[in-house]
Amino acid sequence: MAFIDYYQTLGVPKNASEKDIKNAYRKLARKYHPDLNPNDAEANKKFQQLNEANEVLSDPEKRKKYDQYGENWQHGEEYAQYERQQQQRRQQEPFTGGHASSFEGFGGDDFSDFFQSMFGRSGSSGGGRQAKYRGQDYNAELQLTLKEVAETHKQTLTVNGKNIRITIPAGVENGQTIKITGHGGPGVSGGPAGDLFITFSIANDPRFKREGSDLYANVKLDLYAAVLGGEVTVDTLNGKVKIKVKPETQNGTKCKLKGKGMPVYKKENEFGDLYITYDIQIPVNLTEKQKKLFEEIAGEVRKSGSQ
Repeated sequence: MAFIDYYQTLGVPKNASEKDIKNAYRKLARKYHPDLNPNDAEANKKFQQLNEANEVLSDPEKRKKYDQYGENWQHGEEYAQYERQQQQRRQQEPFTGGHASSFEGFGGDDFSDFFQSMFGRSGSSGGGRQAKYRGQDYNAELQLTLKEVAETHKQTLTVNGKNIRITIPAGVENGQTIKITGHGGPGVSGGPAGDLFITFSIANDPRFKREGSDLYANVKLDLYAAVLGGEVTVDTLNGKVKIKVKPETQNGTKCKLKGKGMPVYKKENEFGDLYITYDIQIPVNLTEKQKKLFEEIAGEVRKSGSQ
């Protein structure tokens, strides 16, 4: 009978830690578990091989024997004799209770000939608990508007036929992912459910550009207000506000509206700022009278500049 490389079966190196072996086994066993692969003979065979490899490598004594003898396992008679003595000693102890097979549908007869020759037919090591597998994680995308993420609110999602009501914190970012524990796929053999990961997709707003908690907007300003000063009405996430415009405001001038940006994520009563950039509009379709007035103003300005 051929030697079986249990390390290769689990896809781990020979110096793998107990944690590495446990993680590799859980990942692969979940993938090939019969409950998740009904009527798949190859998956069932792979699942048995994984169980056998884990049975050996997760038990310090079995792993020691396996590492010690390796391909020369047939010459490990001294170790086998020790095992028989230990078995006899255990049989002489009072019987206190029984254990199920480590894996449902995977008894001693399902071990390979190599395993049974090296370790005996029982093979049971760690109390024979039934394997439990964590359920599959689910991923979902939730599309929102900038205005929707400006305040904390609740939404109901339908995931795998179930309605889940979640609270969306104000200030979440585009592409940000949050985890809803226990709302993924059901566990196998009594294992815990997986988690639900929700990624937020926030649509571009035609009025604002967002950078973190700050917002940026361009505001059109007519020439007369730019020259003479006055007021302009601007949009914010909370409605419209009026701001004063200083006389002789230049095109591209910026001003800041403190606290009128986005809420800071998970920081109550903290907000970013709204930055306004003025885009001065040149009047068009002037009448002859209006053109004449501009010419007079231009003449006065040029005269003043030449003096």
